[in-house]
Amino acid sequence: MGSNDLITLFFLVAAVLIFLQLRSVLGRRTGNEKPPFDPYSPRDVMKNPADDGKVVTLPRRDVQDDEQRYADIDAVAKPDTQLNTALRDLLKSDPSFSPKEFLNGAKMAYEMIVMAFADGDRKTLKGLLSKEVFEGFDAAITEREARGEVVKSTFVGIDKADITHALVKGSEAQVTVRIVSQLISATFDKAGAIIDGDQETVAEVIDIWTFARDTRSRDPNWKLIATESEQ
Repeated sequence: MGSNDLITLFFLVAAVLIFLQLRSVLGRRTGNEKPPFDPYSPRDVMKNPADDGKVVTLPRRDVQDDEQRYADIDAVAKPDTQLNTALRDLLKSDPSFSPKEFLNGAKMAYEMIVMAFADGDRKTLKGLLSKEVFEGFDAAITEREARGEVVKSTFVGIDKADITHALVKGSEAQVTVRIVSQLISATFDKAGAIIDGDQETVAEVIDIWTFARDTRSRDPNWKLIATESEQ
């Protein structure tokens, strides 16, 4: 073997040894490698690029929202009145309370309850009334059925609905509403004769209804706890 072959063999062996050494270093995991980027990972979604992942931005309560809520209360109850103070206390107990949304819900509930009572729909009534009020409505329906009487009603609409009173007792919030509605209603006996009301005349009905809910409950629904008619 000539001297040139020996030199070539020497460099070949050296190259193999260097390659193996580099492979043993580059291929080793040290535990400090960054994980692959996952676009759907909550970790990557929550990071703010400007803070290099050191701060997680959390939602903050907007002061303007609170000011708007109190402005909504001032719109339905004059400031510095007992009703205004009571509604503000209610808002403190239940930050989600909105007078406008409450009145919209109360008007919907009013129509549903009036029509369910006329139709004898106990299932609907049970979901909208407190236990005590339901028992009173149920007893009236039972007596009507026993006499063979039938009520036929047409709900025309609500002219006006105003919050007249509010109260927070412990965790229970109560709101009283004066509702002026238009209704066509007539009661027929078992022979088909009208014994009350008029099936063609629109009558004005004024009711004072009180709704309540537990502010600690996850259930956002209010239930009717008291009724009376304005004379």
